Amino acid sequence: MFTLDYTLLANAVIIFALGFLIDTLLGEIPDKIHPTVGIGKIIGYLKPKLNNKNPKIEKINGTLLLIGVATLVAVPVSLSLWFIHTYLWTTPYYLGVLCYIIIGAVLFKATFAISCMHRYTIPIAKALKNNDLDKARKYLPYIVRRDPNSLNEEQITSATIESIAESTTDGITGPFFFFAFLGIPGAFIYRVINTLDSMVAYKTPELRNIGWFSAKIDTAANYIPARLTSLLMVAAAGLVGANAKESWRILKRDKNKTTSPNAGYTISAMAGALETQLTKPDHYTLGDKGPLTPNDIIKALQIMETTALLFGLIIIIPIIALRIYLIGI
Repeated sequence: MFTLDYTLLANAVIIFALGFLIDTLLGEIPDKIHPTVGIGKIIGYLKPKLNNKNPKIEKINGTLLLIGVATLVAVPVSLSLWFIHTYLWTTPYYLGVLCYIIIGAVLFKATFAISCMHRYTIPIAKALKNNDLDKARKYLPYIVRRDPNSLNEEQITSATIESIAESTTDGITGPFFFFAFLGIPGAFIYRVINTLDSMVAYKTPELRNIGWFSAKIDTAANYIPARLTSLLMVAAAGLVGANAKESWRILKRDKNKTTSPNAGYTISAMAGALETQLTKPDHYTLGDKGPLTPNDIIKALQIMETTALLFGLIIIIPIIALRIYLIGI
């Protein structure tokens, strides 16, 4: 008979909430010890070793890359948490619980990045307000792949907001979603998938085959989170004083206008919320033409944060409760 273990539920919810609080109060983990940076170094080391003249072998190598790195990351995380839960949980009990929750929260925080977007986008907004395009262009490559030297003020603003909107899924609600179903190891698996997508999923001769599997898995992994996130982004827009009605209208109209089957959802919802137009030259235009200013970057961050909070309350906690009720872990 199914039962809900309230102790497990409480621990999972506290880990989630504490991870969120750590991000809010302390910001990003230093790069020297950040697990995602470590994941990137592993991928960077392995990537050049996977080229082969046979495209099929390259695709196999790319598949093994994802499976191998995900296993290399998820297994130590799982074993560490299991050890803490098994051997420290009972001797003494409260010390074990405290260690488990604190370590779990720190590990979980490493899989998502809310404050990181502030770190790179607020300086862009400030530079644009001061009419310092050179400084804004200096920060832009941290969040987008576009050549900043070819972009004017409005295009830099648009690129920044687009990154905030897309990263709401990639950097926040995606790992939240995997955490809900698979716990902290699941959040790390998502982080591996997303990091691989950003490093090898390019349609260049060198990476087209190696990154094929990572791109497909990343698209699948974000399919549901992107759609749920866009809906909650509409609600978040209303809560922070943006235009929720317009957000919903543009989301319905423009969500499929991007090459990515997922990115268009949150970018179109954000464009509508800000009553403006977000454009990637030669790729897409989402939303209706309206004023676009550096202040919209700040408003976009508010929408991102509120969306993350709503996602946790409305999506994540119920899924965790259902998981514990059905399978007891």
